[in-house]
Amino acid sequence: MNPYDVIIIGAGAAGLMAAITAGKRGKRVLLIEHTQKVGEKIRISGGGRCNFTNVHAKKTNYLSQNPHFITSALASYTPQDFISLIESHQIAYHEKTLGQLFCDGSSKQIISMLVNLCQKHNVEIKTNCCVDDISKNDHFSLSTNEGVFSAHALIMACGGLSIPQIGASDFGYRIAKKFGLSIIPTRPALVPLIVDATQRDLFTELSGVSNPSIASYKKTHFPESILFTHKGLSGPAILQISSYLEGFNHQEISLNLLPDIDLKTQFMIDKNSKKTPANYLKTYLTNRLVDHLASHPDFNRSITDLTKEALFKIAEKINSLKVVINGSEGYQKAEVTVGGVDTDELSSKTMMCKKVPNLYFIGEVVDVTGWLGGYNFQWAWSSGYAAGNNC
Repeated sequence: MNPYDVIIIGAGAAGLMAAITAGKRGKRVLLIEHTQKVGEKIRISGGGRCNFTNVHAKKTNYLSQNPHFITSALASYTPQDFISLIESHQIAYHEKTLGQLFCDGSSKQIISMLVNLCQKHNVEIKTNCCVDDISKNDHFSLSTNEGVFSAHALIMACGGLSIPQIGASDFGYRIAKKFGLSIIPTRPALVPLIVDATQRDLFTELSGVSNPSIASYKKTHFPESILFTHKGLSGPAILQISSYLEGFNHQEISLNLLPDIDLKTQFMIDKNSKKTPANYLKTYLTNRLVDHLASHPDFNRSITDLTKEALFKIAEKINSLKVVINGSEGYQKAEVTVGGVDTDELSSKTMMCKKVPNLYFIGEVVDVTGWLGGYNFQWAWSSGYAAGNNC
């Protein structure tokens, strides 16, 4: 039996931050990772440049059954705190768009910084270490393929179900259930969507076309690019809206393919134009997109020859294209997981379970899901810091 002050399961962003923070306080820390490498999600994120935070992160950028839960942790460890950390390690970065910060070089710089800080603060890291069982008496006892380890505190940082190919599993949820905690049902989030078979042909034909748009679902709207795929839709606006869908069967979303122009108004202004709506639209949209959308004969008659009603139908197809979603590309392609350990089970200041003293849940395993664009990494840093500072 090897006693530690704290054991952390999962060496992703949240686990590494918790380990560093606890180690800095003089705690004897063991960080366990069941795969071969630490920080794999960091490595693959942002096209290998890691979108490590977002300068605008606030509670309105997150989904949770309790939207106020995030406030305390985000206030205790802010985007600026992480920016200061990477600046102190001379890691160059840039803002890409909408407050999203990326490394100028490689995401491996972030991983190296975190591993070096673990070493500096005497954190012991074990990779390829699989936990078979966890029990609790006075201490937590972990049975692993490398023997039995015990600790006063246990931090679960083992992520959600997204990207199983790099080791994601339901382990965190199973442990939560074992200790009697409630789980909010999970589903893939920030995930490409599959359109209903009745509309599939159009999307297959447009596969590879990208277009600045507004994707809408009920009262939620995201203005960014969309990407047509052979199965349906992807791109930033689609990934964002996917997190808000109430399941993926027969859900209708709306696409404004020309967000800067109200076509109904514009057609009335140009009612005497001899141009066809198809040629008119090619001023603003790619030819390929217009050609595939312009299946109705009215698209190829001159604007002046069309009734107001006919023009408004065309405008609606462009400014409010209705798309029926009937699936997603699943956890294999999802960047994160919606749902997880119910936040009502945890202290918002420390991440400790209310029912089980010295048991903590942080990062993606918790029912907190950020928008696309660095928000999920910021939640990992903030929740990891909160647990590491209080364990």
